[in-house]
Amino acid sequence: MAHDKRFKAAAAPVDPAKAYSLTEAVGLLKNAPSPKFDESIDLAMNLGVDPRHADQMVRGAIVLPHGIGKDTRVLVFAKGGKETEARNAGADFVGGEDLAKKITDEGWLDFERVIATPDMMSVVGRLGKVLGPRGLMPNPKLGTVTMDVANAVRENKAGKVEYKVDKAGIIHAVVGKRSFDAQKIVDNAAALIDAIIRAKPASAKGIYLKKITISTTMGPGIRIDPATLPAAAA
Repeated sequence: MAHDKRFKAAAAPVDPAKAYSLTEAVGLLKNAPSPKFDESIDLAMNLGVDPRHADQMVRGAIVLPHGIGKDTRVLVFAKGGKETEARNAGADFVGGEDLAKKITDEGWLDFERVIATPDMMSVVGRLGKVLGPRGLMPNPKLGTVTMDVANAVRENKAGKVEYKVDKAGIIHAVVGKRSFDAQKIVDNAAALIDAIIRAKPASAKGIYLKKITISTTMGPGIRIDPATLPAAAA
């Protein structure tokens, strides 16, 4: 009952028929009643693409200006000097066959991002059935298969966000915490939106940004007017 009352109170000032500017939408989120925990701020973008076609897949990663308000647990598959680099950069777990065995034998998944040097992909490749469905498989396009493990670890610990359009043509991503200053949420959301606009496939036709919604974990979705975004015409 308490949740229902809070949700209704948060939704009351929001006009479902209106699309707001990003700044206005974040203001509504910040002014709404909050639960007893620090909610995440989620951005959903409905794109005019057909992800069934490889040339219309939208996928990438970006380091948000103000991070996402949480410590990302990073696992690195590396050896030798690269193992030392990863540890010095702040990786939570570093290893090789030992960690792969722990994942396969014990079902261990106490991490949120996996980075690997190219020479370790023969080990990581065997974990595809476990890591792949969870979106944890290292990918060179996302900078998670790299020899520069130190930089990759620092970026991911700092709040690097990966995005990928789903089967329905929607991208979901976290852009911060409710406790963030409003301007920091605006900066993060704008940076992600800009990155996705820049990632528009050449083969995508018609309206690319069909709908953008921002919300808290337990709050109502608030529509954002793409026309108010500086890069909306891209």
